[in-house]
Amino acid sequence: MKTASLLIQCCLIQAALATEPLAIDLKDVPWSAPGGGNGFPVGVRTARQGVDPDTGGITYYAMFPAGSHFDLHWHSYDEYVVVVAGELSIQLEEQTHSLSVGSYVVIPGELPHSWAVPAGEADAVILVRRAGPADFHFVE
Repeated sequence: MKTASLLIQCCLIQAALATEPLAIDLKDVPWSAPGGGNGFPVGVRTARQGVDPDTGGITYYAMFPAGSHFDLHWHSYDEYVVVVAGELSIQLEEQTHSLSVGSYVVIPGELPHSWAVPAGEADAVILVRRAGPADFHFVE
């Protein structure tokens, strides 16, 4: 009986992790309260869209306020980013790239990078997918 109960529990957990259909318009994204500080952009807002049940990688939107900066950092896993609103720049190691709507960025795991949004411009929104669980390691 214990084995059957454990099997049912495992099936229920797996069902809870199953991918669900999602279609969302940017204007309907349920943003978190503004946060940030300690290396993160002050006023940053996020909205998790899903988690890959196999890798633990998350997909989420991040909204960076105009004039904000994300300090130099790296992640253990690859990161894939699409700019969906506004303009910003990214520093990948020593090279800086100006990005606008539709820009796509691949950030290999452990590659130091930082983000900046011009002051006086619109907020910038990116859609991020990670190849594994999210972690942040700031470069001193």
